[in-house]
Amino acid sequence: MSQADSSAPEILTAHDLYRFYRSGEEETLALRGISLSLRRGETLAVIGPSGSGKSTLLACLAGLDEPDGGYVYVGGERVSHLPEAARAQVRARRIGVLLQSGNLLPHLDLAANILLARSAARAPRPSSHQPDTGELLDQVGLGARGRALSRELAGGERARAGLAVALANDPDVLLADEPTGELDGPTEQRILDLLQDRARRGSGVLLVTHSRQVVRIADRVISLRDGRIRR
Repeated sequence: MSQADSSAPEILTAHDLYRFYRSGEEETLALRGISLSLRRGETLAVIGPSGSGKSTLLACLAGLDEPDGGYVYVGGERVSHLPEAARAQVRARRIGVLLQSGNLLPHLDLAANILLARSAARAPRPSSHQPDTGELLDQVGLGARGRALSRELAGGERARAGLAVALANDPDVLLADEPTGELDGPTEQRILDLLQDRARRGSGVLLVTHSRQVVRIADRVISLRDGRIRR
């Protein structure tokens, strides 16, 4: 476990999030009033069984999905209940996202995916430190694969490439769904070291995971069940 500074400012705040889905006459409540915060330099692990709402929560925090109730702020900027273009801009500048479905465009090689993510942010924040593309790929163990397309990568390599894209703009907040799910032991440890380094640099890191190793590096762990935080 790392040692987050309890006096560090909150970088992400979510209040009373609700999300429901309708299919015909059926209504499913995926999130039921979830509130949480994340501080700079803190690593938060979110655990729970399949179907508990973890991935829906991450999508709402990232502005990829809209909650039906409640709100999300990142770095003092509102993320929820904005037009998609506005949410995309906040996300590009402040949030790195890694989903299990992937975040790589298949027709671009890895280096081009990173450059595209950087162009979406338009301009880096003044305090941002952005390693060059080769250095970023080196950090995830893919330094020699910059010209590879996503279809040419194994599952674990795609996850690491997606993480490099998520870190392209030195985000205030990193949100990652199962970032080490398909990795062997040594490679998982390499990625855990990278995530801990991001937290030490001042990012807030939120990880949806089933991995005991990920839980061990977290400063806090919250457990979801049936769309609620278990107390």
